[in-house]
Amino acid sequence: MTDILVPQLGESVTEATVGAWLVKAGDSVSRDDVLVELETDKVAVEVRAEADGVITEITAQEGDTVEIGAKLAVLGAAGAAAAPAAAASPAEAPAPAAEAPAASGATIDATVPQMGESVAEGTIGSWLVSVGETVSIDQALVEIETDKVAVEVPSPVAGTVTELLVGEGDSVAPGDAVARISEGAAAAPAAAPAASAPAAPAGGATGGVAMPSAQRVISENNLDASAIAGTGKDGRITKADAKAAAAAPAPAAPASPPSTASPAPVAAAPAAPRETGPREERVRMTRLRQTIAKRLKDAQNTAAILTTYNEADMSAIMKARKAHQEAFVAKHGVKLGFMSFFVKACVNALKEIPAVNAEIDGTDLIYKNYYDMGVAVGTDRGLVVPVIRDADQLSLADIEKTIIGLGKKARDGKLTIEDMQGATFTISNGGVYGSLMSMPILNAPQSGILGMHKIQERPVAENGQVVIKPMMYLALSYDHRIVDGKEAVTFLVRVKENLEDPQRMLFDL
Repeated sequence: MTDILVPQLGESVTEATVGAWLVKAGDSVSRDDVLVELETDKVAVEVRAEADGVITEITAQEGDTVEIGAKLAVLGAAGAAAAPAAAASPAEAPAPAAEAPAASGATIDATVPQMGESVAEGTIGSWLVSVGETVSIDQALVEIETDKVAVEVPSPVAGTVTELLVGEGDSVAPGDAVARISEGAAAAPAAAPAASAPAAPAGGATGGVAMPSAQRVISENNLDASAIAGTGKDGRITKADAKAAAAAPAPAAPASPPSTASPAPVAAAPAAPRETGPREERVRMTRLRQTIAKRLKDAQNTAAILTTYNEADMSAIMKARKAHQEAFVAKHGVKLGFMSFFVKACVNALKEIPAVNAEIDGTDLIYKNYYDMGVAVGTDRGLVVPVIRDADQLSLADIEKTIIGLGKKARDGKLTIEDMQGATFTISNGGVYGSLMSMPILNAPQSGILGMHKIQERPVAENGQVVIKPMMYLALSYDHRIVDGKEAVTFLVRVKENLEDPQRMLFDL
């Protein structure tokens, strides 16, 4: 006997509501069959069978609230009640029948893993394998793009790819099957070409069978399930299918025959993409780029963004780096850069001006007594902001090592959701690209972001004389709803002072 338990449902999620059971007591199930869907306030999670067997008991009923680790059902041994299960679940019968002749081993579905807190779906990127190809356990099969990170789907077993269930560009949710692997080395099943799963629903044999999360979308939008082509396992309608059907433009309504109804078709006009010229190229935005665009625009629409400027003489830091660089590298194995000084300078200023490290939550202000610094990094896929945790407790060497590690993960597309969540303040370095001056946009829900710029020698007045100094313009964008002008200017002045005289930070001044 094996207990079916509530799995981990993501960071900060402690309970869920039992949705629709797809099996009943006495049903025979195969490994990875979906048993029940759990609904949380963020995502819907499918609970699957961990092995072949028979459902002997269901302990949590639809609508019940269950916590992580709670028992949902009991799975008995495969031979315990095979007979009664044979007539039970006719909808599932075709799948085992198709898998029976599959070579020497069992056929296992490769499924979409959990992609992080609040990430409910992703888009299939490039397939890294093809039908008939032999794969090893944990080998990457396909890359899924989400609005935050790229996630690889690993092979659950060593064997041969017998079927690709989704195509590039398709939307998938955590738990959806994307490929089938025949366990073992035999590559016999050539009878299953790179079958396009969406072709199955066209015949109508399985059309209209909706997964619970999809059924909710169908009900809310008054859709006809029989008219929706399912792309899920065995032609089931997934949540993505239902959402796509809901978003599709309604058929031309012949409701108002008179010519006076001519304004109605105008609403449909924006849906049609404009025609591209011979010297133009249309490229679909990645989910990451769409999210960057949305978040930046949301920040402008929500926050009262104001920017204050100052400049810093970088002579002291440049002199310190030159004097100690060789010894620093010899001891720590990394070079002493400018970013670690900026992180330390900002942390020092945030301790004095806590409003810049706070955020607005409804009608409340949340002050944060920790300093997780986001560092904006430009990649080929777009701008990402990995986080340096507890920066106030790190040395210059620790900060440099962390930045190097996060930068490498960003360039390789290996950043996780956890790497980019929870920053309390952000630093953006446009100077590496040659920017002399800019106005950074807030990284919501943060209340401040510091823009670094190019170090440029300029004539400045010093003790009544004109001297040449390596100067950098600094820009602080802040949310004027929570940070007053006096606080913003004071913060930037403290950053300037810490950079021009780094010993201030040593003495906590």
